[in-house]
Amino acid sequence: MKRWKITGTVLALAGMLLCTPGTAEAEETSYTYNYDYWGDVQYSPDLYSVSKVFTSSDLGLEQKMVSPSGLYVYKDLIYVCDSGNNRILEIKRHSAEALDVTRIIDGFQGDVDVTTFSNPTDVAVSEEGCFFIADQGNARILKLDPDLNYLMQFDKPVDNTLDPAVAFQPNKITIDTADRVYCIATGINKGLIKYESDGTFSGFVGATKVTYDWTDYIWKRLATQEQRTQMESFVPTEYDNIYMDYEGFIYACTGAVSSDDLRSGQADAVRKLNLMGNDILVRNGEWPVYGDLYLNGSGGGYEGPSYFSDVTVMENDIYVCLDRNRGRLFGYDDQGRMVFAFGGNGNMDGYFRKPVALEHIGHELYVLDTLDCAITTFVPTEFGNLVYSAIELFDQGKYEESGEAWKRVMALNGNYDLAYIGIGRALLRQEKYKEAMEYFEIKYDDENYSKAFKQYRKEWVEEHIVWIIVVILLLFLIPLGIGKIRALKHEIDTDEYFQMQEKKL
Repeated sequence: MKRWKITGTVLALAGMLLCTPGTAEAEETSYTYNYDYWGDVQYSPDLYSVSKVFTSSDLGLEQKMVSPSGLYVYKDLIYVCDSGNNRILEIKRHSAEALDVTRIIDGFQGDVDVTTFSNPTDVAVSEEGCFFIADQGNARILKLDPDLNYLMQFDKPVDNTLDPAVAFQPNKITIDTADRVYCIATGINKGLIKYESDGTFSGFVGATKVTYDWTDYIWKRLATQEQRTQMESFVPTEYDNIYMDYEGFIYACTGAVSSDDLRSGQADAVRKLNLMGNDILVRNGEWPVYGDLYLNGSGGGYEGPSYFSDVTVMENDIYVCLDRNRGRLFGYDDQGRMVFAFGGNGNMDGYFRKPVALEHIGHELYVLDTLDCAITTFVPTEFGNLVYSAIELFDQGKYEESGEAWKRVMALNGNYDLAYIGIGRALLRQEKYKEAMEYFEIKYDDENYSKAFKQYRKEWVEEHIVWIIVVILLLFLIPLGIGKIRALKHEIDTDEYFQMQEKKL
């Protein structure tokens, strides 16, 4: 049984005391950790380090950012929705330490009444360079060409199930390669609003599961109409943010879920939606994908579960979730195993006051803080590059090289469960099943151990099939031969007995 008894604070202190140089060469400034099989905090060398924190003055802005809320990466350009100033900043990335504002987008040209923005909350850019902007204050999603000419807009969907009195407030958007738009709108909890490229509303996609307690359900059936109106309705949860990966799958995250629903599996903090809106996220990790395990701990300026406000997905299928509550980043691999967790609430570099948006360029991470009005850039450390190299080599089919990379990772951090599992998976693909079983056994990876054992058993049978057949035949023939000998001996003894009786007569 997994242990939930000890609070996260105590575990953190215990992890620091138990972490010796021989098993984890973490620096004193390290704030990166993971969880082992037992749910204990295991501190780790940092996978990421802060490259630079860009404030308004660092970006050369005369008018400082106010309540920025959206972040989007297009090639080597970074777009920031400076919502409080009703504008979008176009930032050129030269390196993780060099960002320059190249254009301030605060309006556009076109035959439309309002050619300025009002509280823009998100932006996306198509492959052709067209802009899609969630212009929340003007209740529309705009489509502009690369030269900022008005092309079209997406308005509130016409649907009989929507309350006509609810204002259309597009909050977050993403687009696919066919310029179809997927939108999260405040106050609409039926899933993602989907628009075709011509602006036609085509339905809702990926509504979250509805959860309720049976006692509440029974009570609602027995209550009066007035009592029912005062009760909480059983409705799907709104998403907080979305991201479309390189394969066209949509990752959607939500933080408005309870601790009990997360632990019971009745709610998901992150979902991976296919074209049908079905959740296909793989969850083979030892622990669920919802950030910190100790949900109800308090201290450090937070309490309750992690609140995922954004998610981004790298080309190696590592997806990173931004925890607005704790100011942390949680990375998971394609199997749902936690790769890293780091960050916190505070004013130092690498900590946040209210992080709202997350993006990546390659392996670099970019975090937007709406209270500090700053962008923090993170770059992988040597340890982080080793972890990514091991994962990517495996994906490329270079299993032996991947195993060697994981061994170097293990040499730097002997408490890193993924290193053992990674070596085991590499050996499994090399058909070294017995060796793979040993690594899986160390970290209690029952599923992969079963796979390796099944193949090892099959291999052993094939190698020893001749002896197996010989043994089976012997086990069958020896008793048969003994029975024949006994029968023959019985016949001989019986014949001798009758001969002796005849002589006596």
